[in-house]
Amino acid sequence: MEYMQQFSVPFTYPVCFTHGAFDPANRALEKMLSRASEATLPRVLVVVDRGVVEARPPELLPAVATYLQGCAHICRPVAEPVIVPGGERTKNGWNVVQNLMTVIGTHHLCRHSMVLAIGGGSMLDMTGFAASLAHRGVRLIRVPTTTLAQCDGAVGVKNGMDEHGMKNFVGTFAPPFGVLVDFDFLDTLEDRYWKGGIAEAFKVAMIKDRAFFEQLCEGAVALGNRDATLIETVVQQAALLHLKHIATSGDPFEFGTARPLDFGHWAAHKLEILSNYVLSHGEAVAIGLAIDTCYAAATGLLSTAERDRTLEAMAVIGLPLWSPALEVRSDDGHLVVLKGLDEFREHLGGELTVTLPDGIGKGREVHAMDHAVITKSIAFLKGWTPSQGKE
Repeated sequence: MEYMQQFSVPFTYPVCFTHGAFDPANRALEKMLSRASEATLPRVLVVVDRGVVEARPPELLPAVATYLQGCAHICRPVAEPVIVPGGERTKNGWNVVQNLMTVIGTHHLCRHSMVLAIGGGSMLDMTGFAASLAHRGVRLIRVPTTTLAQCDGAVGVKNGMDEHGMKNFVGTFAPPFGVLVDFDFLDTLEDRYWKGGIAEAFKVAMIKDRAFFEQLCEGAVALGNRDATLIETVVQQAALLHLKHIATSGDPFEFGTARPLDFGHWAAHKLEILSNYVLSHGEAVAIGLAIDTCYAAATGLLSTAERDRTLEAMAVIGLPLWSPALEVRSDDGHLVVLKGLDEFREHLGGELTVTLPDGIGKGREVHAMDHAVITKSIAFLKGWTPSQGKE
């Protein structure tokens, strides 16, 4: 006898864009917390990125505490905020995840409890991973504090950490309970991280939305000067494109072999590790996009004019397009970054599937990439300078 089991589970979570998330007059977080309908008040554990604590005024943590006190009718904080390290380097190991699971257990959080995580993408990844493992899933509300996390990582359904020398080797699919994007956190963000997240906006624009790509190019100078109004538009549009893909692609948990939202990431993931995390994720993605943009032009998917427009805009913003890590070679003389293709394929299994731009605003899946053409693309980028795109 064979019985074929089949069922579906709908996932719904709010993503709110705002200012002053912990101002008592702002009720966006209260509205998210009130989505819980249990008879017993849900317990809430606050976890904050150490970098955010150091960058923000000392009033931040008291403001969070005061806000939650005002929500005493719908939730119950269980402890002082837990401060954890952030940054990609801290994703490389189990310490933070295990420590957070210990805190969750010590304070007797259950599946009806909530973890309120405030921080950058790496910190949200690790906190979300820990929350998803405890009791097979404690509710998570993400408050992303970097450009990259606000427009990409925090709005999606993945959590992970690096292991075995591979990016996000371990992790879970666990949609958040809610996402609260507070643009005020960008004010004190270090310049490289403020700009680095824009690489993810280019990524999604190049394969999904030509008009958005044009907006990024036309606004490159303003973005390079940290235009606060424009970055809100960019973050919001990039986040919505990510959300729509997750909802409509038919593969939100990546059961297949394609990952369109990882355009440019096969090289980026390898570069982060090769640089010993000197490159931030956003910087590595920018370089990965530059490589694949040059590759697409070399193989006829993009024109040289489209290639140069892309490189020019990213360079004007201040995104890196090349790194010495690209020249690291193995003992047999091959570029180590090329191993990123095999690791990219292995992450999902099946045949290699890489998304490249097929003209601006549309993606095409390819199942092989010529190492010689990649190598030429890397060499081209090393010699490229703004307003000097050439074959």
